[in-house]
Amino acid sequence: MNHEEPKNFFDQSVLDYKEGTNYLKEKLPKMTQGYFDFTKACFEPGNLDEKTKQLMAIGISIYAQDEYCIIYHTKGAVEHGAEEQEILETIAISAALGGGAAFAQGVTLAMDTFHHYSNQQH
Repeated sequence: MNHEEPKNFFDQSVLDYKEGTNYLKEKLPKMTQGYFDFTKACFEPGNLDEKTKQLMAIGISIYAQDEYCIIYHTKGAVEHGAEEQEILETIAISAALGGGAAFAQGVTLAMDTFHHYSNQQH
């Protein structure tokens, strides 16, 4: 078997993921195959093309702070023809939602909790 050394952080991360996946597949083959079948079906073209699905996955991965998925799905988006501007807009949407969630929780739950407890102490 030819084991070529990864040339960079990104290729090493993909290799690490594949090695971990192979280990899990060896230990839990039925579960792992079920997961692979499900995710493969999710990324097949339908009303949304493969590039769009990869861009969606990048945005969710960024929001979830999942480094392996960010790398994996950005690679997938490039392989399906994504351009830099599409990646940048995907990042912006993810940041808007991430920032939006923090903003929404801050102006509602955090402030409501503050007002509730600060009023009780006076």
